[in-house]
Order: sequence, then structure tokens, then C-alpha cells
Amino acid sequence: MSTLTLDAADEIVDAALKRAQSLGKAVSVAVVDAGGFVVSVRRSDGARPLTPDIARAKAYTAAVMQRPGKMLKKWQESQPVFFAQLSQLPGAALPIMATEGSVTIKRDGEIIGGLGIAGGTADEDQQVADDVLESLGYELEFAAWGVAGTQAGPTDNGTSDSGTTDKEA
Repeated sequence: MSTLTLDAADEIVDAALKRAQSLGKAVSVAVVDAGGFVVSVRRSDGARPLTPDIARAKAYTAAVMQRPGKMLKKWQESQPVFFAQLSQLPGAALPIMATEGSVTIKRDGEIIGGLGIAGGTADEDQQVADDVLESLGYELEFAAWGVAGTQAGPTDNGTSDSGTTDKEA
């Protein structure tokens, strides 16, 4: 079983801050382990005060839901009451945020954590997260919900507008 070490989390955070800076963005970056517990959080100079909390919630979502936030969006849109209730569960440490910039950290087929980026636009947060994890050798492919073996890529939410998987449509 793989674990996400502090050194690995710091490497991800450092790379994300550098990538965001190259885009001219001041962001906060959070990395959590597979259970959603914080390993590292950093706020760059100039990042808005609430961004560390948003980044933590994004990272938490990606880890505990075991899918990137972008993949969860259609599910959230189709079942908003369910998603609202998830954040109310006694064991939920943070809100569930099905949005861009929330990416599951996966290596050798195993989910080992979550990465949250906050401070840019939704697309910029997602771009930073995907670029960094890909450059560091983490996997960005996840099985579509409810379809064994069907893969959804880093910019794919796994379903079409009709609710079927993209591979089925």
C-alpha cells in the first residue's frame, strides 16, 4: 500500500505554486492523504484569505470521494440534495466541493490523496492541478462512476448529457 509522504506532498505544493506563478496567479494549494487529512497547505503571497480553506475542501473532496471534483459535477447537478447532505454527515470534516481544481492523487492504480488548488479561475485551478500531477508522474485516469473498467480522462467527467458514459454514447 502506497502512502503520501510529507516530502511528496511538499513536492506537489512547490510545483503547483510555481506553475500558478507562471500563469500570473496567486493561489493556495492543499494536499491531503487518502483519508482527507491535511499533509500540506500553503498560500502564496497575494492569494486571497479564503483560498487555503477552499483548497483544503477541494483536496478533501478529491480524496474521500475518490474522484476528481470535475468528474463529480454532473452527479452533483443531478442530485443536489444528496451532495448537500454529504457535507452534513457527522464524519464529514469539510464541505464536498465538486468543482475544478479538485484532483485525486493516484499512483500505481492506488488513490493516495487529494490536491486542491484555489485562487485562479476554475479552468486555471484545474490546469495547474493536472499539469503538476502529470509532470510528477501521477495518474489522471479514473473509472467512470458505475461502469466497471470505463476510464474517464483528466478533462472528462465520465458521462454525456444523457447520463451514459462517453464510451457508450
